[in-house]
Amino acid sequence: QVQLVESGGGLVQPGGSLRLSCAASVFTLDYYAIGWFRQAPGKEREGVSCISNYDGTIYYADSVKDRFTVTRDSAKNTVYLQMSSLKPEDTAVYYCATRTYSCTRYGSSYNYWGRGTQVTVSS
Repeated sequence: QVQLVESGGGLVQPGGSLRLSCAASVFTLDYYAIGWFRQAPGKEREGVSCISNYDGTIYYADSVKDRFTVTRDSAKNTVYLQMSSLKPEDTAVYYCATRTYSCTRYGSSYNYWGRGTQVTVSS
């Protein structure tokens, strides 16, 4: 079983930045994709970004493209989501999740989930 732990959330002003981390308890991430999802109160879960260590694919939702960057540190089995130019509408609980091999935008395809970290963008 894979365990995922998110960290790095918090309160930030509009236009600010945060870096989220997702640490995975696996021997290697080489065969996994890590997805980032978010859910705001009263809204459906949204796929934000994904990186696949298996085939190298990366994707971003249109709502975060050019503002968010996903990277990985294979030595630490950790994936990061660098969030810049944050907007109030980015406020949500952010989750990382994993599945084998390739990325998909559909959360139901991911097998393991972290508990989430709150991101609040407000002045």
